[in-house]
Amino acid sequence: GNVGLEHTLRNAVTIAEQAGLDIPVYGGSNRPLIYLSDDAAAFHGADGLGDAGFVPQHSQPAPGHAAVKLVEMVNAAPGEYTLVCLGPLTNIAIAIYLDPELPNKVKRTVAMAGAVTAHGNTPIFTAEFNIYYDPEAAYVVFESWARAGKQIEVIDWEATMRHSVNEAQLDRWMALTSAKADFFQKISVRSIEFLEKIFGEKSLLAPDPLAMAVAVDPSCVKRQESHYLVVETTGKVTRGQTAVDWADRSGQPKNAVVVLDVDLDRFYELFEQGLQ
Repeated sequence: GNVGLEHTLRNAVTIAEQAGLDIPVYGGSNRPLIYLSDDAAAFHGADGLGDAGFVPQHSQPAPGHAAVKLVEMVNAAPGEYTLVCLGPLTNIAIAIYLDPELPNKVKRTVAMAGAVTAHGNTPIFTAEFNIYYDPEAAYVVFESWARAGKQIEVIDWEATMRHSVNEAQLDRWMALTSAKADFFQKISVRSIEFLEKIFGEKSLLAPDPLAMAVAVDPSCVKRQESHYLVVETTGKVTRGQTAVDWADRSGQPKNAVVVLDVDLDRFYELFEQGLQ
């Protein structure tokens, strides 16, 4: 994750193959809407999968642009798809420009995005990576959902920090012997070692699986709040910040459902099911 398109497209195909999924994987934008940005190779490895050496064995990316295909899919089956956003929102913003009614045509929208009280994880310390990488795209997406009167279920970086995978649970998963578990174990080594150097203990931060858990089983959410969320696109230390109107003073539509607490046992259960 969070490296160049050449790697992330190949990784998406690899993951689908490892999971036994026969689904099309489309490539999208290879850069932000306006300004170039940094990647996260230091955390995820140069290839985005922990430099574990995995490549697709049989599958290839499908032809077509991800944003175009997204618009085609939701128009073919309005209200049927849950849109889950696990990276920068560039392709979603492009899809909105292609079809401004997109927010009204998806069933739900779930996003791993932001740092709702500015405890970020990027050089601009108030911002989370997915928003920091393309703030203009994120602004377009959240404002489009606001104007449509729709909401995005937000699992932010701070929720990820509060719901980290502890050492005991991690050891349990590292002892599993399925093919999927082997894949997980090998691609996670780099991240686990990186975090251990920072925090002094073995743990795993799993923002994307946490967001997927909410998407798959909304009942695992124990506490959430609905508010207006706007993405800051300027400022030396605020570009990419997700500003939340916690007191509801702006009068703007509540376009974000901010997930604050998740049933950790249920999250662990769903995660482990995926490794079987």
